[in-house]
Amino acid sequence: MSTHTVVNAQRRQFLKLSGALAGTATLASLSHPTLAEKLPASDTFAVPTADNPIRINFNENALGMSPKAQAAARDAVTKANRYAKEEIITLRHKLANQYQIPETGILLTAGSSEGIRASIEAYATPDSQLVIPELTYSDGEHFAVIAGMKITKVPMLDGWQFDINGLKQAVEKHKGPSLVYLVNPNNPTATITPADLIEPWINSKPANTIFIVDEAYAEFVNDPRFRSVSPLVKQGADNVILLKTFSKIFAMAGMRVGYVVAHPTVIARLENYVAGEKINFCGVDAALASMDDQAFIRYSKKSNDTSRQILLQALDTLKIPYLPSEGNFVFHKLDVPLKDYQQHMKDAGILIGRAFPPAQSWCRISLGTPQEMAFVAKTMLDFRSRGWI
Repeated sequence: MSTHTVVNAQRRQFLKLSGALAGTATLASLSHPTLAEKLPASDTFAVPTADNPIRINFNENALGMSPKAQAAARDAVTKANRYAKEEIITLRHKLANQYQIPETGILLTAGSSEGIRASIEAYATPDSQLVIPELTYSDGEHFAVIAGMKITKVPMLDGWQFDINGLKQAVEKHKGPSLVYLVNPNNPTATITPADLIEPWINSKPANTIFIVDEAYAEFVNDPRFRSVSPLVKQGADNVILLKTFSKIFAMAGMRVGYVVAHPTVIARLENYVAGEKINFCGVDAALASMDDQAFIRYSKKSNDTSRQILLQALDTLKIPYLPSEGNFVFHKLDVPLKDYQQHMKDAGILIGRAFPPAQSWCRISLGTPQEMAFVAKTMLDFRSRGWI
């Protein structure tokens, strides 16, 4: 049997499965009856073009905001000549109730990036260091460079896992204060670091050490070994800063609404390094509506799980190695140059992730809607027949 015949057979088998996975009835049955009707992105699909590509390069939520959040944002425009002072108080109160902590333990930020910057600036000193894994989200290093901090990168373990023992040693060897930046699930790998490796280290309270834990993708996680560090804050830990955002599962990336969860003394210190919770009115009202729309959150989670399954099925069919994904993106191996692969995908109307050194031979693909991922999967199978993947 020729290679072309085998690929065609694999394509037919795979597309049959992915079509079943991507059916809107599957998703609609897992939400309330009218939700799918309000989310046209989930049940309609247009072949991508150069002007309207499938954008799976920035870990955005392809579903878009909850219909209730969209309505709230539109309504907020009519009162946007005012400051959202009362609404900001309401959002802070609502978040404090969610985490069961005092309102003084919540600080609203312009996305999680402002929280990262404020955390680093608040604790940067001439003799402090930022300790990070060598493959992780770049904002921590970016802001540490601006702050003039020493940066200590710790090599990864096999499977691009965090070396917690190596991170510990980097802290122990340093004579001054340390900031440890942990992204969990990690970006770009989409892998988790089990709580049993993180919590004991935080609880041991190493001297002059603050842990910045970025949980932007936590709501997508299925692995039971993951636990948020929020219970540690609730229990009174004053050496951990939890960063959260409405950008990912709530699909509000462009609204720039995030927040910090930490001990009140830590929040009081960070307050000196933000713009005074000056969050835009549309974003605040959309965030409030999103928190109340749990049906959409369940729908968004299930849609992401389905899209992930479609992509992983394609990678399995093509025998392409990948890391276990607990986010809304997948990190997979490449046997061809990333630039060539990016260009072929772009020509097909698909935008994929950039390079992430030192993982030079790996590619990050964000998850679109199930229909988009079925198209991406078919494209990948076509690429195999052309020798492009």
